[in-house]
Amino acid sequence: MTAPLEIVRIPVLSDNYVWLVHEPVSGETIVVDPAVAEPVLAAADARDWRIGAVWNTHWHPDHTGGNQGIKDATGATVIAPAAEAAKIPTADRLVAEGDRVMLGVVSAQVLAVPAHTAGHIAYHLPDAATIFVGDTLFAMGCGRLFEGTAAQMFGNMQRLALLPPDTSVYCAHEYTLSNGRFAAHVEPGNRAIAARLAEVAAMRERGEATVPTSIAAELATNPFMRATTAEQLAELRAVKDAFRG
Repeated sequence: MTAPLEIVRIPVLSDNYVWLVHEPVSGETIVVDPAVAEPVLAAADARDWRIGAVWNTHWHPDHTGGNQGIKDATGATVIAPAAEAAKIPTADRLVAEGDRVMLGVVSAQVLAVPAHTAGHIAYHLPDAATIFVGDTLFAMGCGRLFEGTAAQMFGNMQRLALLPPDTSVYCAHEYTLSNGRFAAHVEPGNRAIAARLAEVAAMRERGEATVPTSIAAELATNPFMRATTAEQLAELRAVKDAFRG
């Protein structure tokens, strides 16, 4: 790789982030999890980038709602998880664990990370030290278990923990402040969590985004990634679902 990826954060809806990703060697551009089309198309047009593909991590409408609009405007190919094909009718190419997709000269490995939804995938770009995780891993948190199990999510956390610590993690929501409050509640003696929560609170007060995060930061401050058993993760998730701190 001769030049870094250019990644643009596009805030939409109440707390979603759509990622516009440009590979400067080839000039190719993709979009990850477009909830809506218009702001994404505007951001690409402003940079004179042409969107060639959409990468979906899972079927939820706040990740796929912009697929058709982007296809209509650009002719982009929609790449989506094979296990959720029936729920993503805009998909053109279906991918699963072990498949590869290309962004110009950069290769992305498809990882199966079920739990939030049954067919959820992530896109890992090892040469760019980058992973797009959708709603599986959040800054200081993890996705709700809508269609899968705590054991599956624990496996996801264990797998992601093995990535290089400097890997940048691009999740799809601004949940860090609430996640940080929960992390401080369940690990009150963790100084790294306390320090990060203070930093995040200040960032949000200034209206700043708190993602992407990194694998290293999550290993130090994310209770779900720090869980040592599936049972512990299940208990944490149940408590988090009811947490109002």
